[in-house]
Amino acid sequence: MTVLLPPAARSGPTLGLVRGAAQGRFALQRCGGCGAFLYPVRDVCPHCLSQDFGFDDAPDTGTLLSETTVNITSDPYFRTLPPVRQGLVQADCGVTMIAFVHPACPPEGRVRLSLKLDRAGMPVVYAHPETGDADMQDDPHWRALTADPKGRRVLITDAAHPAAQPLADALTEAGAEVILPDASELDLTSDASVTALADKIGATVDIVVHTAGTYHAGGIGGVTGGGTDATRNSLEKGALGLMRLAAAFGPKLGENAVAWVNLLSLSAQMATPGAAGYDAAQAATLSVAQSLRADMAKRGIRVINLFSGALDHPAFAAAPPPKLPPQALAKAVVAALQQGLEDVYVGPEAEEFRDRMAKDPKAVERMMWG
Repeated sequence: MTVLLPPAARSGPTLGLVRGAAQGRFALQRCGGCGAFLYPVRDVCPHCLSQDFGFDDAPDTGTLLSETTVNITSDPYFRTLPPVRQGLVQADCGVTMIAFVHPACPPEGRVRLSLKLDRAGMPVVYAHPETGDADMQDDPHWRALTADPKGRRVLITDAAHPAAQPLADALTEAGAEVILPDASELDLTSDASVTALADKIGATVDIVVHTAGTYHAGGIGGVTGGGTDATRNSLEKGALGLMRLAAAFGPKLGENAVAWVNLLSLSAQMATPGAAGYDAAQAATLSVAQSLRADMAKRGIRVINLFSGALDHPAFAAAPPPKLPPQALAKAVVAALQQGLEDVYVGPEAEEFRDRMAKDPKAVERMMWG
């Protein structure tokens, strides 16, 4: 099936905007020499000629200077959408940028800016009213930049996961129709079971949420908590389960499919000595999820990875604190879909982990030993 996608050509330096957009941050290029924010992305600072750059969070407000509505376009993707409202925005951080403009934005009024990832996975700028009073879903262009679950059919792959029922409740409250099969309907360790369910419902699923992965403690030496058998089970349901789901559901997902969500542990990125087998299974699942993101991008389907610490649930009784309520993880999934994010760190522990990893991964490694 051929899927129309927005134009995806970007320069290598411009891809630096992707990280902030994936996390819901308005992070622009910033000169290390004079401190000026820059847009579009440059090779040389026009103010001081420095080539020392990074990407920092910028003030996300500005003023709409001028606008136009594009009624006819030569691009096949935008022909499928209503006329495009675009405008020139003077951002308060000092740059001028072209942005998609929400219908509720008044001419020459104040706006709030967002960096979003379009269906091709590329960064674009979107302007909406500064007050935040507008119903964002009124604009089909905004809806195309997100994966709001309202009116969509969502498959949750493992009903036994501690967050499965809270997630089903949160998605239902957000207006989704939830499919939560029990073990007799979907066995992630069985190719035949996954394929049978995909044949039955695959074409009607708009969002897949992969929740499989059971915590078990045990280090490399003197493994406890089930040993290699527990690790094998985590791999079968996590990484291999994700591969089975992708192979079976991927080709069958319909043209209305918008997102694939994976619930992962922070240990997918940095192992802890007390749960070596579980961490290895999580790392393998993240690797598969990253490959899946590249494949799904060709279909315009967003792959969202949510990272959290241990959950406040008996299944994580052996895990050290702090622990996150499953309901908080469920709400984060809904918010990630509504905002069109890609990488989400849930809870204060996960956010601190993200920030520390960005600065010094080796320091985080030593901290995890403790």
